[in-house]
Amino acid sequence: MKHLLKMLDLSTDEILEILNTADQLKYELKHGIPHRHLEGKTLGMIFQKSSTRTRVSFETGIYQLGGYGLFLSSRDLQIGRGEPVEDTARVLSRYLDGIMIRTFQQKEVEDLASFGTLPIINGLTDFCHPCQVLADLMTVREHKGYLDGLNMCYIGDGNNMANSLIVGGLKTGMRVSIGCPDSHQPDKAVLDFAAGYGNQYRMTSNILEAAADADVIFTDVWASMGQEDEAVERRRIFDGYQVNDKLLAVAHADCMVQHCLPAHRGEEITADVFEAHANEIFDEAENRLHAQKAVMVLTMGGK
Repeated sequence: MKHLLKMLDLSTDEILEILNTADQLKYELKHGIPHRHLEGKTLGMIFQKSSTRTRVSFETGIYQLGGYGLFLSSRDLQIGRGEPVEDTARVLSRYLDGIMIRTFQQKEVEDLASFGTLPIINGLTDFCHPCQVLADLMTVREHKGYLDGLNMCYIGDGNNMANSLIVGGLKTGMRVSIGCPDSHQPDKAVLDFAAGYGNQYRMTSNILEAAADADVIFTDVWASMGQEDEAVERRRIFDGYQVNDKLLAVAHADCMVQHCLPAHRGEEITADVFEAHANEIFDEAENRLHAQKAVMVLTMGGK
């Protein structure tokens, strides 16, 4: 695996290789086993969007692997002053061993991979969030013991999380159900992909129908980063698209709840449901560290 640009690029075997590697790295960390697989290597971390979990988990992860994480904000780079992406890619390829980028446009990530000669890891774009979804799949497998055949449900905006969950869920054998407003469906490229899975995938504006018999329910904020100006309108549109006790009543009794965080209690999820499933949610947050370490090892030439 040379890059991690989007879930659509990964085969089922590659996803499982990442999850298995993440499990191994997590075991080694918990048992004090050194795993400095990227000794002396440097990861450049480009942040066009700010972050808590992405920055801390990548910076900690590369350190635990024996490497060094170099934080680069848009203020630190000439790319923020108009330098073409292709020039930035070619320059950084001569200094670094890998790049993680968290930005707005998917094209910027793809261009870095096209013009550079080093591994590119997508830390988030408006189109997809592969690192988060790999951690999500890892967490579900930890709690349930398997993925193939489980019923995954996502409630809310058809955003980057929905796009990546649909692809990751279907590729690992899960049945995927999306509950979203007709006006905020997932990206067409993802819907075209999902159409190839027949009745393994369904999308509806009825959230009770979407959550019926779910083994795991995912949600995300109604207004993502960069959409703050739309917050009032989005609260109107997504009113009722909430993970609450009524929704969980139609799911399986042992249904997991996952949230990529930050959570807005009282909007997309109630405080009671969040706290009842807090251990699962914060396991999910922790697994960002382990899943991303696996991606770094597999793309940056770790042993």
